[in-house]
Amino acid sequence: MTKVYFDVCCLNRPFDDQTQDRIRLEAEAVIAIMGHIEAGDYHWLSSEVVDKEIQQNPNAERRLRVERLLRFVGSSIRAEKPEKLRANGLEALGFRPMDALHIACAESGEATVFFTTDDQLLRKASRYARKLRIRVVNPRFWP
Repeated sequence: MTKVYFDVCCLNRPFDDQTQDRIRLEAEAVIAIMGHIEAGDYHWLSSEVVDKEIQQNPNAERRLRVERLLRFVGSSIRAEKPEKLRANGLEALGFRPMDALHIACAESGEATVFFTTDDQLLRKASRYARKLRIRVVNPRFWP
């Protein structure tokens, strides 16, 4: 079964301003993937890193909307010593700390794909694709 991991920017995308084509298309893609999760076609792997990042959102309404999506999470990874060590290695390559921890958790849970709408993260992941154990993809470009 396909295991998917969303970073928090993806989870927020359906609640962003939909007047820009790119944002609307990414939101539609995230919603379509969520439909596959709900139907049982995909398994949603998340992490405590996602939970903590969502909790940091100062917009209470947005935070609650995103938290409601979490009911479809199939399993969650704890960021323990192996994940933190892997994240440190990714940071040494230039990944931002939170991005590195997300990738490390997704890899640890053996996710098939890591979804993000963050262009900087997508570029960095493309540059270091051979050093990653997971595909990092914008949800718009997922089959």
